[in-house]
Amino acid sequence: MRETQITINVGLDDNHVPEKITWHAEDGGIDHQETKAALVSVWDDKSHEALRIDLWTKDMPVDQMKMFFHQIFVSMADTYERATGEEDVAEKIVEFAENFSSLAKIRG
Repeated sequence: MRETQITINVGLDDNHVPEKITWHAEDGGIDHQETKAALVSVWDDKSHEALRIDLWTKDMPVDQMKMFFHQIFVSMADTYERATGEEDVAEKIVEFAENFSSLAKIRG
């Protein structure tokens, strides 16, 4: 079995708050690219729960965080549909994303 790695490096300030986040995915052509936020979820098959790491730098603008969440919700709908084939449920996730966008006053 071939293996690959995705690496996330987090630079912390004296209070352990992320100041700089970079990620590297050689197979994806990403070479220590800087980012302001990363949300990583993995499925624990034994406990049947999602485990997650939520990171964002202290200088991540709130308006960009709102946009980030909106794009994640839309992406989740696509992934859900591909994984389950349940187009109707995926459409509800998209509806939620659009409602979120309106409530969060996201400017495109």
